[in-house]
Amino acid sequence: MIQGVRTCLLLTTLAAICGSCHSPVVTGHTQIPPSERPVAKDATREELLDAYNAIARNMKTMDATVELKPTAGSKYSGVIDEYHEVKAFLLAERPSEIRVIGQAPVIGKTVFDMASDGETFRVSIPTKNKFLVGSVANERNSSKPIENLRPQHLLDALLWPPIRKEEAVTMTEFNNEKGRYYVLTVLRGGYQLEVLREVWFDRANLQVARIQTFGPRGILLSDASFSDWAPVNNPATGQANAPASPAITSFPRFIHIERPHDDYTLDMQVAKMVVNGEIPPDGFKLEQPTGSELVHVGESAEIKPAAESKPQ
Repeated sequence: MIQGVRTCLLLTTLAAICGSCHSPVVTGHTQIPPSERPVAKDATREELLDAYNAIARNMKTMDATVELKPTAGSKYSGVIDEYHEVKAFLLAERPSEIRVIGQAPVIGKTVFDMASDGETFRVSIPTKNKFLVGSVANERNSSKPIENLRPQHLLDALLWPPIRKEEAVTMTEFNNEKGRYYVLTVLRGGYQLEVLREVWFDRANLQVARIQTFGPRGILLSDASFSDWAPVNNPATGQANAPASPAITSFPRFIHIERPHDDYTLDMQVAKMVVNGEIPPDGFKLEQPTGSELVHVGESAEIKPAAESKPQ
């Protein structure tokens, strides 16, 4: 009799276990208050294009004070070097002019002065008494990653290229534990279509959160992340909360730039910013300091000192 009862209980237990295979068992239950639930706003492809181009087409100039913190190398190269933060004064003007003057903290001594016009970059390094000149199109990288930092890399992250009507653009969604995003993919035409750029929008606020730029064969040239959006300064009134133009009301204050093939990353914290203000013509002019060594980056040219004085 007892043995029969035990057998019945065993069969009942097995049946319960097998039955659970067909219906999930809840092991926990958390009720999230409405106020803490993340928001995922909806937008169309056209609305996202308009939001992006409102900044890309109307941001003409930028005058900013920033803090730069570069990190050279990666786990892939086997060495990671971190550098001190540098206070920098930055001027940028569309389509391709940029000037960045970096100073050491506290003492205010210039550690670098670099400029680019879209074709040629120039970098003055007073501490080494060198003046570097090279082509923006030069793909030959230095064995020291920090020397691959170029002024146009900052320009690309600050003055975004507009998305033209004739460019093919697709729209997709991307979701993970950090949030939900819309992704606009801009395609490069030709014999074989390639991805030119991917623009990520955070669906929590529909602001640009990330811009990835690709080269031929899908090479990831730049991966820039944007956060801490804030109102921009109006050059006409000087008021920090007034829009600089009807189309531009805010811009990110923190930008993280990754250049995987240049083997460095750069954090840029914007302290002050004025957009669409007047920049003097000589603001982007960078001459070789007298007595400094001229280095042609990417070329085998010899190092030449600048003349102490011009010949009569």
